[in-house]
Amino acid sequence: MTNYSDKELLDMYRVSDTQNYAFNLIVRKYQERLYWHVRKIVISQDDADDVIQNTFLKVWGGLSHFREDSQLFTWLYRIATNEALTFLKRKRTKFLLPIIDVEQQLSNSIETDPYFDGNELQAKLQKAIIKLPVKQRLVFNMKYFDEMKYEDMSEVLGTSVGALKASFHHAVKKIEKFLEED
Repeated sequence: MTNYSDKELLDMYRVSDTQNYAFNLIVRKYQERLYWHVRKIVISQDDADDVIQNTFLKVWGGLSHFREDSQLFTWLYRIATNEALTFLKRKRTKFLLPIIDVEQQLSNSIETDPYFDGNELQAKLQKAIIKLPVKQRLVFNMKYFDEMKYEDMSEVLGTSVGALKASFHHAVKKIEKFLEED
């Protein structure tokens, strides 16, 4: 696959003869990054697959209206993030679970996930991350694992850079405390 810039992909998408091809290239370019971003939020592989599928359905429906006010990847991350959060909210509501039970369920799924190949310390880190409030978890994952710049996170989450830095700092402190316990 030739590496097209986002601008080239969007230009191709706007031509009806190449629209499907361009969309396929966009999916192939961003699918893996978005998958792992979502997987860190919902934990389960099956749930992540569902969320990614919904994400790209939303992208397909909205791409013709994309105004390029932001970068394509931050727009995609925002959609994926919102889909993952909506998924977790629906899951909590569907089973009438308080948030603490959802956290416990996510934490348990780390231990039973056949695709998790991390060691004990990595599992403990993931459990610590799950215990974070949702916003802190998102910020931590985006900064630590995705190595995203605060400016890009600001576009994805619609929050100021200062607030994101504070959230990351608090997340790190909570994770450190969790890891020291035990």
